[in-house]
Amino acid sequence: MTQAAPATRRRELWLLAATFLVAVAGLIYELVAATLSSYLLGDSVRQFSLVIGLFLSSMGLGAWLSRYVDEALTGFIWAQIGLGVIGGFMAPLLFFAYAFLGHVGLLLYSMLGLVGILAGMEIPLIARVLESEGAHRFRFENVLTADYLGALIASVAFPIIVVPFLGLMSASLVFGCLNLGVAGFTLWLFRERLKRGVWLIWAIALVASLGALVQAERLVNVVDTNLYEDDIILNEATSYQQITVTRFRDRVRLFLDRSIQFDTLDEHRYHEALVHPALSLAPRKAKVLILGGGDGMAAREVLKHTEVETVTLVDLDPRVTELFRDHPKLARLNNHALSDPRVTIHNMDAWKFIENSDAIYDIIIADLPDPRTIRLSKLYTRAFYNLMAQRLSAQGAFVTQAGSPLFAGDAYWSVVETLEAVDNPAAVDGELSTLPYHVHIPSFGDWGFVLATPDALRQHSLVLSEGLKFLTQDVWQASQVFGVDVARRPVDVNTLQSHPLVGYYNSGWDHWFR
Repeated sequence: MTQAAPATRRRELWLLAATFLVAVAGLIYELVAATLSSYLLGDSVRQFSLVIGLFLSSMGLGAWLSRYVDEALTGFIWAQIGLGVIGGFMAPLLFFAYAFLGHVGLLLYSMLGLVGILAGMEIPLIARVLESEGAHRFRFENVLTADYLGALIASVAFPIIVVPFLGLMSASLVFGCLNLGVAGFTLWLFRERLKRGVWLIWAIALVASLGALVQAERLVNVVDTNLYEDDIILNEATSYQQITVTRFRDRVRLFLDRSIQFDTLDEHRYHEALVHPALSLAPRKAKVLILGGGDGMAAREVLKHTEVETVTLVDLDPRVTELFRDHPKLARLNNHALSDPRVTIHNMDAWKFIENSDAIYDIIIADLPDPRTIRLSKLYTRAFYNLMAQRLSAQGAFVTQAGSPLFAGDAYWSVVETLEAVDNPAAVDGELSTLPYHVHIPSFGDWGFVLATPDALRQHSLVLSEGLKFLTQDVWQASQVFGVDVARRPVDVNTLQSHPLVGYYNSGWDHWFR
């Protein structure tokens, strides 16, 4: 074996390892872009489809363009430097553009296209370098295996490790530094072939990226300060969502994925309207199920009814229920409802809970996120409501928040139509009886709810708990009246096959606010 053989073998092994590392980084950039686009532009299915399509087509263009790179080794290093800078700074730039300009679409797709082109050049260039090195028994499938394995690791790590522990901004910068690290080690390994100018540009890019990474938390604070009106007292990324809590004097607001969930100035309007009509009209209310409502506000209202014996609360994100149970200032907002011995918390998907449960409930309350995506829309489908109806007692009541009949009227009335299409387990060939109603909530605008029962409601007057801040008999009667511009209109039932609700919801809000 010649003296050059060990060096060639080291370079071969490094280039295969580099293939794995750059594959990890490339897929992370794609997932960061897809997640950001769904956060900032809405409609996750459409955004994920656009991001994946653009990224893959850009990779194809990059692979084709690689043929015009004369020096494969130099081209690979420049591609890594470009990815380190463009991919690494993608999330910070997009967050800043959204916070200060309000528009991110053009920038997002432009940066994603550039990242895709550079990522598409990597494999052909690495293969050419390996061939030029006379790699021991070079096989192209070894390169592809390392590439696909890297993609697998990235796809698994992204929701479990990357987002919860790094957040999107830091993740983008960390993997930008990874690309620059690959470039740096390759520069050192092939140092006799490369010019000093490449070293200089690489060093500047690395220092800038490391500096931004060190300041990532401060950058996040700058963005969030501009996005939110009030002081941020808590800001965490979980495997499921971004949790942000803000405060101004005694006013506290909760945001999930930057969408407001409640404001303590008016949350009582929402939660009293959601909870008390169902509990007042149902003849029994011993067993209550709450789907969603991890902030404990709905549970607080439920526990005002002394007849309630057990409350089962199902919320997907354990961090939300943990915060609103254990954080002293947040738990105070729900009167420590989540610590009440009558309350049992299950952190799991609402569909899975309903599907696997055999319990019967007197009251079921759906305080679920708006159906802006298919993942959320499934919790508003006829199939889900059929499962829910099986868990409801014959004289029970189900109530759901259903969005705004003003801003997304088609979506609201689609929820009503869907509930009316549900098979009534208490009557052969029967349907659920529904009662739509709506109230004004300053933080949300005109907001709607739907009450459904297996048995026709015999009376619409309420027997209300003492100490309510908003709901009265007169308010209740008025809430059942819909003006001409928010009146019922022909819409489709929301099903697992069609999901018209997502389109209704997004087009309605886009019409008003985009």
